[in-house]
Amino acid sequence: MTEEKSKQAERKKIKALFVCVGNACRSPMAESIARSIAADVIIPSSAGVYPLGEVPALTRQTLVKNGYPIEGLESKSILREDWQAAELVINMSGMDLERVFADASKVEDWDVADPYGADPALYQRIMTEIEGRVRGLAERLRRKLPEKSPEKSERS
Repeated sequence: MTEEKSKQAERKKIKALFVCVGNACRSPMAESIARSIAADVIIPSSAGVYPLGEVPALTRQTLVKNGYPIEGLESKSILREDWQAAELVINMSGMDLERVFADASKVEDWDVADPYGADPALYQRIMTEIEGRVRGLAERLRRKLPEKSPEKSERS
């Protein structure tokens, strides 16, 4: 293992909750992409303000076409426990989540169009935009997050 890979394995990870309106397109895309390209710094999950209840075929197809996993993706509500556990909330809903939930300091807004119901070309364009944003977030976190400190022994 190279020294850089060893450092990445030891880096702390943050819990990031990706949110959109239906948890059907944008936030599942972000969750899947983060699992693949930012697993060294992000523990991703996703939820919706008004979940659709399913991840549409075009969302799944776009992710698979681009080499991203779709296993485990589902459309679900924002649960209080998930919100509280998240250290960072990426809001792609266009809504003011700060009025709904406490701790607005952990919300970062991303202005990303909703491809729901559009053609495959728009899904691809949105997926590419989200991919770039996740890459940027991961790079910021890699520069910001310290490496894990060695575990202290239980024996004193």
